[in-house]
Amino acid sequence: MGGLEEIRNEAVDLENIPIEEVFEQLKCTRQGLTSDEGAQRVEIFGLNKLEEKKESKVLKFLGFMWNPLSWVMEMAAIMAIALANGGGKPPDWQDFVGIIVLLVINSTISFIEENNAGNAAAALMANLAPKTKVLRDGRWGEQEASILVPGDIVSIKLGDIVPADARLLEGDPLKIDQSGLTGESLPVTKNPGDEVFSGSTCKQGEIEAVVIATGVHTFFGKAAHLVDSTNQVGHFQQVLTAIGNFCIVSIAVGIVIEIIVMFPIQRRKYRAGIENLLVLLIGGIPIAMPTVLSVTMAIGSHKLSQQGAITKRMTAIEELAGMDVLCSDKTGTLTLNKLSVDKNLVEVFAKGVDKEHVLLLAARASRVENQDAIDACMVGMLADPKEARAGIREVHFLPFNPTDKRTALTYIDAEGNWHRASKGAPEQIITLCNCKEDVKRKVHSVIEKYAERGLRSLAVARQEVPEKSKDSPGGPWQFIGLLPLFDPPRHDSAETIRKALVLGVNVKMITGDQLAIGKETGRRLGMGTNMYPSSALLGQSKDGSLESLPVDELIEKADGFAGVFPEHNGLPHREHSMAFKHRSRPPTHCSTTRAATVSSLRSLSKQREELRLQG
Repeated sequence: MGGLEEIRNEAVDLENIPIEEVFEQLKCTRQGLTSDEGAQRVEIFGLNKLEEKKESKVLKFLGFMWNPLSWVMEMAAIMAIALANGGGKPPDWQDFVGIIVLLVINSTISFIEENNAGNAAAALMANLAPKTKVLRDGRWGEQEASILVPGDIVSIKLGDIVPADARLLEGDPLKIDQSGLTGESLPVTKNPGDEVFSGSTCKQGEIEAVVIATGVHTFFGKAAHLVDSTNQVGHFQQVLTAIGNFCIVSIAVGIVIEIIVMFPIQRRKYRAGIENLLVLLIGGIPIAMPTVLSVTMAIGSHKLSQQGAITKRMTAIEELAGMDVLCSDKTGTLTLNKLSVDKNLVEVFAKGVDKEHVLLLAARASRVENQDAIDACMVGMLADPKEARAGIREVHFLPFNPTDKRTALTYIDAEGNWHRASKGAPEQIITLCNCKEDVKRKVHSVIEKYAERGLRSLAVARQEVPEKSKDSPGGPWQFIGLLPLFDPPRHDSAETIRKALVLGVNVKMITGDQLAIGKETGRRLGMGTNMYPSSALLGQSKDGSLESLPVDELIEKADGFAGVFPEHNGLPHREHSMAFKHRSRPPTHCSTTRAATVSSLRSLSKQREELRLQG
């Protein structure tokens, strides 16, 4: 098993070597593993799931009593029950019970809220636990994805969540949606031999794959580990610690002076002196402050839960309300993660045809069922999806394939005439239509114009079929138009960002998509277009003007960064603390890993507005 140990320690590169070498390194075959081999490899690689840190609930509860303010209260409680027992009088039970009740109330509220949030998050993750088809003992069967180990052969088909990092075997290419990892709005094509990442979704095709990494060793697992490894003390804890430390020092100085004055100088009795010290202890700290803060944040947590937000740590509410910079993902957060066509930018190339007819032809050249992302977009752009087949009879549909890079529909209209409509990659449609040079130049000019704004192009063509046969070549194809595809912003994103900017929160976009696409989204949302590629942060930018700028200044001025992978997302948070040293208070930065929620931003706006009215 020595070779497998090296693979676990990532000493072997399974991503870039030929597929036959992958099988050699993993010591497996295309017939999969046996159950015994799978069990042995689980001992080496662990289960295919992220490590969960089990936390003692008792220690977690007691942890809410372990802070400077609680220390002073605990000291006062000990003094009331132990040191006050003198001079012929019983211990000061009233003060002892009152202090302990406040401590327990404070810890109980915090514990219940965070425990409920943790349970909700655990239940959510349990519901998302995927199953997969795996080849074990020479038979295909559906198993929990957690049992997978490197060397397993799995089947990936339309709608499946990829259960682990894997290399594709022989078969047709897949369309994979990996927007959750990279921010790409459109599915990417994965050919045999390519690597697919855990957590991405299959949008088209079916193929077998060999697992090369599981659990924390996957691309997704490494990104999740980066989040878990972040252990920074928040602004809220810093403030409470500062208050607690100030109280402790002040009380300690006061107690020393009090002891010197009362006993050696005034020669007071022991019990009277202790009672004075107890008053100083209890009166020297804001004893109800932790309880008030816990109750306030519990109410905030409840309000956020009504909007569908899970607060796993109650102090995160204060962090969110006090932040200066919000780093937000683009795909699925600021945008819908759903392709759309900007009708205003549709280019028509055929005489007597309007933009609506171009969209109709594109919809006819799309599937109305079992659609991929582009088909769903085309049909969804119609006022009624039924229009895609209204008044016509479908004869034959040519599905998308990597060779033709287009789809086509042969149909009969209400008058009995035969037609074909096709949509696909502009270069393929240009070749199909045998376009003249002036048309080619115009098409390429429009494509470049779209590309500058981060829009992808889709071409549409039509053809008459006088032979009235689905196998006939038909008449000449006519280039009809170009459609710009983009991932539209959510309907409320622009207004939410505007409110955030008014309230002093600087919103920066962090996306894995291309720079041009990020700039176009920023332009549409009104958040600025001063964006840079992630290489600018990593010191790999080819732009000399960027290399001369300090990283903290670059981040301060940027409206966002593109081409960012999950392992990059913590970088702005680490690097830009220097840029805010001039602020009057320590800033709190909320750097999220592809998950900054717009609903939380709405709550922030509401909370800040309420605070402004109160203040």
